[in-house]
This record gives sequence, structure tokens and C-alpha cells, in this order.
Amino acid sequence: MSIDRIVLAVAGLFIMLSAVLAVYHNINWLWFTGFVGFNLLQSAFTGFCPMAIILKALGVKPGQAFS
Repeated sequence: MSIDRIVLAVAGLFIMLSAVLAVYHNINWLWFTGFVGFNLLQSAFTGFCPMAIILKALGVKPGQAFS
């Protein structure tokens, strides 16, 4: 699995998990959802993604977006 797919999978998981937590636990979990969404948006324009940097350092194969 490439860095691109891992980043997208983890972001999707975090968004779904925080939405469920917002419904069943506390509405403030939506702040985390917004943070993940903002991070995805800024990485689309800047190419900077902290998780991609960590995965690259761990030796995960780069994809097309984060090379």
C-alpha cells in the first residue's frame, strides 16, 4: 500500500470515527473532523502532510501525490 492510500484511508477512518463520537458521545468531536478536513485541504494545495512525512521516514512506498 502506498503513502497516498494510507493517508486517505486514515483520514477517512478519523472522519467517520469522530462523526460517530460526535453523535454518541460529545458534539465537540466535530472539531477533530474539521481539523482532519482542513489538513486534507491544505495538503492538496501545499503538498505538505505530516503523516506522509512520517510514513516516508518509516520506509513506506511513495505514491503519486506524496513523493
